[in-house]
Parts: sequence; structure tokens; C-alpha cells
Amino acid sequence: MPHPERPYNRGHYIRLLLNVGDLCIVNIIFFIALVAFGIANINMEGQGSRVLWLLVNVSYLPMISWTLGRRHAYRAITLDTVVRTSFAEGLTHALVFLSLNAFLHVGLAGRFYIFYYALLFCSLAVFRVLANYMLKAYRRRGFNFTKVAIVGTNATAERLYASMRTDAGFGYRILGFFEDTQETTFCGTDVFSIDKLEAFVVEKQIRQIFFTLSGQSEALARVIKIADDHVVDFYYVPQIPRTLSRKFELHTIGPLPVLSIRHNPLKNVFNRIVKRIFDIVVSGLFLCLYPLIYIPVAIAIKLSSPGPVYFKQERTGYRGKTFMCYKFRTMRMNNNADKMQATQNDPRKTRVGDFLRRTSIDELPQFINVFRGEMSIVGPRPHMLIHTKDYTRLVDMYMVRHSVKPGITGWAQVNGYRGQTDELWKMERRVEHDVWYIEHWSLLLDLKIMVRTVLNAIQGEKNAF
Repeated sequence: MPHPERPYNRGHYIRLLLNVGDLCIVNIIFFIALVAFGIANINMEGQGSRVLWLLVNVSYLPMISWTLGRRHAYRAITLDTVVRTSFAEGLTHALVFLSLNAFLHVGLAGRFYIFYYALLFCSLAVFRVLANYMLKAYRRRGFNFTKVAIVGTNATAERLYASMRTDAGFGYRILGFFEDTQETTFCGTDVFSIDKLEAFVVEKQIRQIFFTLSGQSEALARVIKIADDHVVDFYYVPQIPRTLSRKFELHTIGPLPVLSIRHNPLKNVFNRIVKRIFDIVVSGLFLCLYPLIYIPVAIAIKLSSPGPVYFKQERTGYRGKTFMCYKFRTMRMNNNADKMQATQNDPRKTRVGDFLRRTSIDELPQFINVFRGEMSIVGPRPHMLIHTKDYTRLVDMYMVRHSVKPGITGWAQVNGYRGQTDELWKMERRVEHDVWYIEHWSLLLDLKIMVRTVLNAIQGEKNAF
């Protein structure tokens, strides 16, 4: 049941509140940092802390300009985008503030700024997440909505309609559909002739028009003119089939826009650097404690059966290149290790090996591969070479999973797709989850997968054998 009509043009007030909130956090955290370091009453050439207070606030101005242009799509913003934007805001402030400090020869010790910006990044992210949650709750109560008209009643229009209605927190109020032909299979209500669009825009105070018809349609120019004449936001929605329903990247060849259907955030150099730094830090810290795990496990393996402590096997890695993957040996020495996957009651497993597999301890040596740069902590699991050869022919998008570094754990594994792939559909589901991870990568997603991996290991997994 639709909400009663309420004032909806509050977007500029909300953006103002968000900016005021940012500015308050910048100043509050700066004060907290001064107090924490016992320098709230510092005196620099008689000017005191007023110079730094002024620079802190002046440095916020570029921070506003960086973010204002990106807040136009704040309605359907995702959590990871909120956090990335917060980090970018803080980084922008840091670059400007530290540059002004250096230019004016003022400032404090380096550890002060490390403390300040670490706290600022976290505070901005928390504020943004809470603000986004409260804003969506506010919209669900019928406030801050934007009135929308959709031109077209085709499959693209229906998908757009369904996406907008997925979450009332987006605040889209769809008031009507418009078609340039009388022949339509659209089963919804409020379908009008496109000739009535202009009068409808004026009467209903439409703020956004979404055009879903073909770009060659004669209606396109008419609708754009209506939007321009009445200062309405116009959005063109391309007719992309469901088989290509994923994130896209927009490029240009001369004046012609082209869409890349394979979105991979890790193509971005900054994202790759962030992921690599995270891998080095985590794997480095783990390897410092590694002897505490290695020594008892090595003794148990040696006592369980003759052979080396490590099982080394060539696996398919980044961009299809092979690398030597390390694991604790869990089986007796055999000639089928490079051909056969482990099964639930595999006679090749030792009693110690069975325990190592069920608890995923056998995978821990792969932190060595991570530190060396051959693997990442999170990513698609590396497969045996024979599997790469076979499944490349049998499973669509199989090699796409090698467009990032393989991981110790991954999105497929925490969703139950690990262990033996004795049926083709199991590998297909695994590949689908791996490709989804690649196209939706974020550092927050990596952290989520790591936490779920630890919880699964504690609880025990039925497919870990």
C-alpha cells in the first residue's frame, strides 16, 4: 500500500547534514588526538593550536569537493562503497592537511598524525554506515522519496522496476510507465501513452525519468527534451540481456562509449596494492608464530607414516601460471596424488591427516605461498593441473577464476562448495561463486570470508575431508 504524499525534496538538506557530520567528526577526533597526546595547549610561535585548528578545517574543503560529485547516487549505495568513500574522504583530508603543515612549517610528531588519521578513518566509516542505515530507515517510513517515471514496459523496464522495489530504503516512488506503442504485455497498472508524459511530469512533479526503450527509438529525443525543459534527471537504461547481468565498466573509444562486461575491481592498481599489503601483513604475522604450529604437526605427521612433512603439488595460479602449492602431508605416499581428489573415506589418509583436513590445519603452510606472492589469503582455491585441463572444456567461465591470485580460502568455500567435486554441478557452483567474488571484491568482503572460514573451522565442515 503506497505511503501518503509527504514532502520529498529533502536531498540537499541530507547532503548538508552529512557534510556537517563529517566536519564535526574531523574536529572532534582532532581534539581527542590532542588530548590523548597531552598537547591540547600547545604553543607554536605564540599562535597556539589555533593554526592547526584552522588548517584542519581548511583541509576539509577539498574533502567536500571530492565527495559532493559522488553523492548523487547515494540512494542505492552499498556498504562497501560507503566505507571506500569514507576512506577516500579521510585520505583527501590527510594529503591536504599534511601538505599545508609542511608548507607553513607547522605540525606535530609523526605518531600524532598516524593516531589521528587511523581514528579518523574508522570514525568516518562508522558515521557513514550509521547515517546510511538511518537514512534508509527514514525512507522506509515514506520520507525523502524521489518521484520516478519509467519510459517503456519491456523486460528491461520490469527488471528496473523490480530492482527499485527490492528495498524501500532506496526511496524510489514509481508513479507511472509510458509506452510509445499500444502493444504491450506489461501486466502492471498506470501505463500511459508517451504523449502524456510531459503533462504527467508537470502534474506529478516527477524528478527522475528512466528510459528503457531502444536507443534508436524516435521517442528518445522527445523524452530528453521533456526532461531538459522541466529540469528532470534523465537516465538511459540499456537493454542488456539477463545473461550479461553483472557489473559493467564504461570505457570510450573516441566519442563512442563501450561497456566491459567483466568487472574486476582488482584491475585497479590501488586495490591490488591494498590487497597485497593486507596479504603481506597478515601472512607475515602468522609466519612469526608458525613454528608453534609446525613443530607439533611435523612430529605427528612423521610418526603417522614415512615421508616428508610437506606435500608439494603444482597447481594452476594467477593467469594460468603454475606454482608449487604447500600443504601439510595428510596421506601415505602414493602415485595418485596428482590425479585423484581425496574422498570421505579415502584409504590413503592417515589418522593424523584426517584430523588436519577436518580442521583445515593442512592448508596453513600456504601462508608461505601468500607471503611469496603466489597466492592471496582470500581467492578462488587453486586446482590440480589435470582439473584445469578437464574443467576448462566442461565448465563455462572456468578460467575466469584465474584472473586473480588463488586463495587459502574463498567465497565458494565458505558457502559450502569445498572438497570433492565428484559431480559436474558442484564445480559449476564453485566457479559461479568464484566469479561472483572476483566481480564484487572488496577488503570488507575478504574480512567477512576470513571470519566465516574461522567459524566454519571451529564448527567443523562436512565437506572437509
